[in-house]
Amino acid sequence: MNKMQTLKGFRDFLPEEAIKRQFLVEKIRKVSELMGFDPFETPAIEYAEVLTGKYGNEADKLLYIFEDRGKRKVGLRYDQTVPTCRVVGQYDLPMPFRRYQIQNVWRQEKPQQGRYREFIQVDADIFGVDTPLADGQIIELIYKIYQELGFNKFTIKLNSREILFNIIKESGIDEKFTFPVLQSIDKLDKINKEGVQKELLSKNVEEEKIQKLFTAIENLKEPTGELKQVFEILPKLGIDMDKIKFDPSMVRGLDYYTGTIFEVTINSYMQGSVLGGGRYNNLIKQLTGKDLVGVGFGLGFDRTLLAMDQFNLLPKTKTVSRCLITVFAPEFLDKSLEVATTLRENDINCEVYPDPSSKLEKQLKYADRKQIPNVLIIGSEEIKLNKVILKNMQTKTQELSTIDKVCKLLLA
Repeated sequence: MNKMQTLKGFRDFLPEEAIKRQFLVEKIRKVSELMGFDPFETPAIEYAEVLTGKYGNEADKLLYIFEDRGKRKVGLRYDQTVPTCRVVGQYDLPMPFRRYQIQNVWRQEKPQQGRYREFIQVDADIFGVDTPLADGQIIELIYKIYQELGFNKFTIKLNSREILFNIIKESGIDEKFTFPVLQSIDKLDKINKEGVQKELLSKNVEEEKIQKLFTAIENLKEPTGELKQVFEILPKLGIDMDKIKFDPSMVRGLDYYTGTIFEVTINSYMQGSVLGGGRYNNLIKQLTGKDLVGVGFGLGFDRTLLAMDQFNLLPKTKTVSRCLITVFAPEFLDKSLEVATTLRENDINCEVYPDPSSKLEKQLKYADRKQIPNVLIIGSEEIKLNKVILKNMQTKTQELSTIDKVCKLLLA
């Protein structure tokens, strides 16, 4: 075993990739705060009993559960909804409470493209109100985020657990089969109708009732009940309804959803949905005894990032430095440091080469390898003239200039 490698399903992020990730985080943060959602964080580790039994049997198998040195059974955060519900039940918060959260989560999944064992998840929720407007505002935030990221062609698919529960009941299927049936319906787009039928038969659902179920789903063309009210609100929130689709076969995998559910797909992106969520009105009560409702989403950070990369929506830079300030000779170090201070006061990211004894050629090679776009050279003649040489590392051109002019050029 090579212990100098990362564990399977875990990753290192070198600057070029970390810059892209930070770009996405800042875009999401900007839109979330614009929409009135406050930042929020929870611990990486919770008591195991907080996490287990909340996600369904299949998801529970993916939890990282272990015993700490205090002999307490604990687990790593699987998602952010359950820990947040614990917080909402624990503290006296002003209601409605809206928050967004950008933190790592951990799942013992089989690693594949777009799926890892440690990854960033982005959540946003509104707690304390059960209204179509609250659902609509969450969908509005989703819509604004993907617009801000630069996607022109994406779809927000909507359905309701209330609609699905009614369909299952009207098909004559026993209530005890509700969640096993939902888990199978959720696979319609993966294993097709015949595969789902075979799976339902193996769960002892009668064939006649399975056919009634399929017919009811296929015949449902328009949303009903509370979901219909959500659809009526969305245009008033400035949402382009061409990007909204009612999908009566969409389930979402987690057991705790009770009402509106939604997910986002991006046209021509083949890695599946990039966001999922919905209304969950019983989870906080189940966790804490407090009768509080919630609606929100979890954004797939890595899948969204892959989609942005596919459509060239990410920065191409390998460094945040806009400029390397060279040290022409040890006796000129003070001037180089003075110039760096001026650039930073003008909000220009820059770095001073940290070895004053290095030859200029070595410093230029460093800038070239790191792909720093500009270099400032300050020798004895430049100091006499109170100017610097600005070298463009892409075009290899250079000019003698004042610091004020350099600042304007680098800020342009």
